[in-house]
Amino acid sequence: MNVAPTNLPGVLIIEPRVFRDARGFVLESYRAETYREAGIAPSFVQDTHSRSGQGTLRGLHYQLRHPQAKLVRVVRGAVWDVALDVRRGSPTFGRWAATELSADNMRQMFIPAGLAHGFCVVGPDGADVEYKCSDYYVPDDQYGVAWNDPGLAIPWPVQAPLLSQVDRALPLLHLGRDDLPLYMDAGR
Repeated sequence: MNVAPTNLPGVLIIEPRVFRDARGFVLESYRAETYREAGIAPSFVQDTHSRSGQGTLRGLHYQLRHPQAKLVRVVRGAVWDVALDVRRGSPTFGRWAATELSADNMRQMFIPAGLAHGFCVVGPDGADVEYKCSDYYVPDDQYGVAWNDPGLAIPWPVQAPLLSQVDRALPLLHLGRDDLPLYMDAGR
């Protein structure tokens, strides 16, 4: 497997070894020992699968009391996948990393705990996204940042995404302010 760093320390792009022949392909989508050797060592406790239609944007989400490291992959379709550093005091606070994940390129993105995560479906047939999480999803511990925060300037591949009511109401990150209680401390 090939592991490439991004501009955010700890956020990694993984290209698994794929064995192809006339029947199709086989790959290991996760093997604890191999990932641990690559520096991806959290214990994953939950797998989540989402299906979304074209133009859907989910995020940017995080949890405060139960932060989740995530290993994200796409099994059908394609998404623009984004990790955002929301750890107050972090030298990369407010910076983001992104890549296209698709069923064709079979890439994965590893996102450490303490970062927000979101994705936008870019293919016409929608996408199925699977991610392993290092902590459980806790509904009353869900926070987020507005996808279109002008201070972040994330180049989303959609102008008018399909959003949930919750995602429509997410706040701006307010770069440079430290009086907002929603965001993690880098030391956590």
